[in-house]
Amino acid sequence: MLVQIDEVKDKLEQFHHENQTWSRSLDFYKQENAFLKNRLSQVVDKTFDQDFLAQAEHFQNQFIIKDEFMDELKHEVIVQRRVLEEKYIVSGFSLDEQVSKKQMNLREQIEFLEKDFSALRNEFIAYLGKIL
Repeated sequence: MLVQIDEVKDKLEQFHHENQTWSRSLDFYKQENAFLKNRLSQVVDKTFDQDFLAQAEHFQNQFIIKDEFMDELKHEVIVQRRVLEEKYIVSGFSLDEQVSKKQMNLREQIEFLEKDFSALRNEFIAYLGKIL
């Protein structure tokens, strides 16, 4: 019984650590997204080329979509952290399949965001490098 409690405790601590890391990462990506939107605004203010403005609208829409996705993920991470704290403190180290599945789902969503956001940022930077 003690071994099982220690295993559950270790898993809960790992999940909690992951959630803290995700929260910091999401804060970074939100800040980076704001920086990219600001850079886009600076370039749009100096450019009147219609083709560029159409592409700028595409990037602006993508940045907005990323913001919304990050907000949703941040909320889900906060909810999961509360569940983990409840499982850790109140329930005496209990862990059910639903909590583990949610953690895995969040892990997959964060990985997707990291790859997707990085691709968008690189596309945007390459585009600006090409047209400026």
